[in-house]
Amino acid sequence: MKCKINRNAAKVLQNMLSSEDAEGKMIRVYITHMHGDHAHYEMKLDTPTEHDEIVKTDKDIDILLDSREEFLDGVWIKYFYVPEEGFEITNPSKEPHGHHHH
Repeated sequence: MKCKINRNAAKVLQNMLSSEDAEGKMIRVYITHMHGDHAHYEMKLDTPTEHDEIVKTDKDIDILLDSREEFLDGVWIKYFYVPEEGFEITNPSKEPHGHHHH
């Protein structure tokens, strides 16, 4: 499975992982709900389970993805400071109509 992270996201995730709450945990991307041809994603700190694949990224952060969930393969985690701070998680390989906001 694949996962990409932009530089801003890597910084924020590194901070999350270095907090005391994150002891022994990793970043998990999971699906909150599906809309036919695309999904909405969230992140949390979690520990691996038997169905997880630990995906290495080029930013030295490993991401947990449930290997049973095809919509997680290829997710892209981005963090923006403008227009407002926050994460945007998309999956370009699974969204046939390009990106759209709700």
